[in-house]
Parts: sequence; structure tokens; C-alpha cells
Amino acid sequence: MIPKNADVVVVGAGPVGLAVAAALRQHGHDVVVVDNQAEGANTSRACVIHARTLEMLERIGVTKRLIELGLELQDFAVRDGDRRLVPVSFRGLPTDYPFTLMIPQSLTEQVLLERFEELGGTVLRPYAAVGLSQTADGAEVTLDSGDVIKVQYVVAADGMNSTVRGLAGLSMPENVLPLSFSLVDIRVDGGLPTDEVGLYFATVGMLVVAPLPDGSFRLVAEVDEAPEHPDVAYAQQLLTARGPKQTAPKVTEAIWGSRFRIHERVADNYRAGRVLLAGDAAHTHSPAGGQGMNLGLRDAITLADALSTAIQGDDSDLDTYATNSRAEAVRVIALAHRLTRLANLPQRVRPLRNVVLGLAAKLQRTQVGLAKQLAGFPNR
Repeated sequence: MIPKNADVVVVGAGPVGLAVAAALRQHGHDVVVVDNQAEGANTSRACVIHARTLEMLERIGVTKRLIELGLELQDFAVRDGDRRLVPVSFRGLPTDYPFTLMIPQSLTEQVLLERFEELGGTVLRPYAAVGLSQTADGAEVTLDSGDVIKVQYVVAADGMNSTVRGLAGLSMPENVLPLSFSLVDIRVDGGLPTDEVGLYFATVGMLVVAPLPDGSFRLVAEVDEAPEHPDVAYAQQLLTARGPKQTAPKVTEAIWGSRFRIHERVADNYRAGRVLLAGDAAHTHSPAGGQGMNLGLRDAITLADALSTAIQGDDSDLDTYATNSRAEAVRVIALAHRLTRLANLPQRVRPLRNVVLGLAAKLQRTQVGLAKQLAGFPNR
């Protein structure tokens, strides 16, 4: 049964929407989550949770469970075949979580949903928000079922093509980079390191190789034309041309794959009255550095704190959220953009790029600075 009143409606039950909702429930507020999917069947495109995000997720009591299900990696390396160009260690980071956590998005979402339900919440499916109105005292969200929910605030966590963002009149200028990416999860018969994430800067193109908790590996590659359904032969070709040489890893299974183009977008404003944006509804960017879901989850926790204060009568923290979170998104997008552009320089200059990177990496501050940037606290 759809309630007629609540403190907050969260539209979208992905990781960001669930994190906002769980945090609001923990604050003691009445929150309704609606999602247009019949069931939580999101793919596992995001697979990294960084240290600062783990710190913030402590507030809703899910960090321990995520770590139990995930794979802790203390090393990241930019490579050229078998040669480490830029070794990056998370071991010395000023945090209780000196590692990056590899965990498929499907598991992250499952943990967040279970926590939300433990706190008394329920996701209402499948319902789409089709109408929105605001007054000085509240807002009304109309669902495609015809039901209307009266609330104090609305959170748009409904993705890059957010309906709620459009209904609220918030704009999100688009910049699609002319880059096509292929993503494929594979199993191999040895030959790939299981203790680090590798970013291979081969002359023919970039390849990310990341181990996952179940023993599989994720490959992400920039290609001219990505196949809709990558197979074993395709994955093998990527590894042979761009990955390690001496160990000659052999692909035995292609588990799952997808393709995508890079969108660099950030909303002009994260707030329109009683409507707040979070996650991909507010920002999207290159997957370089695994920053997207992390930025969204940090949005979620910060926004929930601000909403809790607003529900009690002081909405100034909502403006602070809108300003500061947007500024962080701009910083993260710039970092992902630089990494993406560096990986996709013209082919003729890539050997020189690798020489320069190798020299720059001899400076300790280069390695430490990149580790902090990736972990989410560049100024700590």
C-alpha cells in the first residue's frame, strides 16, 4: 500500500537512493522509496568502494558487512605490459581503511537494501514518478499509478536521465566524449595478479584489470567499437594485446559484459526548493579511478544529514550540501577526465607518455598524491 504522507520520498532504489533512505530511517524519519523496476536487477558496472566512502558508510552500519563480502586491495599500478610505471599503495593512507574494496554493485545494493529493511523501510515497485509540485510547506509526488504522496522533501536518485530532475526544472548540460568502452567480467587460468588493480597503458590502448571477490576479473577497455556481448575470444584479444606478457593469461570464461560511452555531466544546481539531486541524477563521468558510485554514496550520507536538520526546521544545510557536493563532483570529474585523456593520447605519443610517467613516479609525492585522490581525501 502506498502511503499518502511521509517526510521524504526517494525516487530510485539503486545504491545511492538506498543509502539516503537508510540514513534517513536511522535518523528516525519516515521515508518512502519508489523505483520503476519490478525488482532490484541492476547490473554490476561499479565494483570499487574507496576508503573515504567506507568511512562515511559507517554511519549507517554497513561498512563491516561490505568488507566481509568484498576483496581488500592495497595496491594500484599504472603498467606498460609487465613493467610498473606508477606504483600506488594505499597502505599508508590516514584512515582505518588503507585499501580499496572490490565488490560488485549488486552486492553493495543488496547490503544497503537489507540495512534499509532492517530499519523498517520498504521499496515500492514498480512505480515511476510522473508529476511533481511544490508549495512553501511541502511537495507532492504523483506516481504512474495515480497515487499522490505528500512530503516535505524529494530526493532524485533516479539516474543520469532523471525524470525528477526534469520535473523540478533543474538542468544538466551534456558532454559526451567520443570514446567507446567495453566492460567484461572473465575467468582466467592464472596469469593475472590477484592483489592489485592494474591500469595498462599499452600502445594500442588502455585496459583496466581488476580482481573481484569471487576469483573473477573485470576488464575495462577503450575500443573503437565495443561489442554488445563480448565473448572469450574478444576478452582474450584484449588481454593479449594490452595486458601482461610474460604470464600470458588464458581466458576460460566470459561471464558478463556491457558497453558504454562516457558522459561528463554535472547539474547546474543540486537543489530546487524541496527537491534535491544525488548520484547520477546530479553527476556522471568517466569510470577512470572508480569514482562514480563512491561520489554518489558520499552524496547520500551528506544529504541525509542535511535533510534530517531541514525536517526539523532549518534548511540551511541543504544549500551547503548543494554547493559543497557539486564542488566535489567538479573536482572528481576533473580527475577522471585527466586520467581518461592520459590513457587515450594519440597512439604515436603513447610510448613517450609511458617514459614520462615512469620518471614522474619516482617522486614519492606523485604516488601518495594519486593514492589520496583515488581514496577520496586529497587534502587529508
